[in-house]
Amino acid sequence: QVQLVESGGGLVHPGGSLRLSCAASRSTFTFSAMGWYRQAPGKERKLVANIISGGSTNYADSVKGRFNISRDNAKNTVYLQMNSLKPEDTANYYCNAQSSRIIGYWGQGTQVTVSS
Repeated sequence: QVQLVESGGGLVHPGGSLRLSCAASRSTFTFSAMGWYRQAPGKERKLVANIISGGSTNYADSVKGRFNISRDNAKNTVYLQMNSLKPEDTANYYCNAQSSRIIGYWGQGTQVTVSS
């Protein structure tokens, strides 16, 4: 069973930054994609950003230019650098790793709150 352990969430003022980390229990090379999703109360979980095995990345329109996803294969870790945070970025952020199109794994989630 794959374990994904997220860290780095917290409370930040608007305009601030946070970096989320997701440590996987096996090599990131074994996943076809890894990414971050977020879910606000009463809303569905949505993709924030992902990174494909070849290195290409995808971002939700709402975070383009502010968030950056990266991967450290030596540490089996994926990061999400979040800058210029807005109140609407407040959500529980989940790490996802896909072994294939139909086999995926989730972390437990880390809360990000953007508030003054």
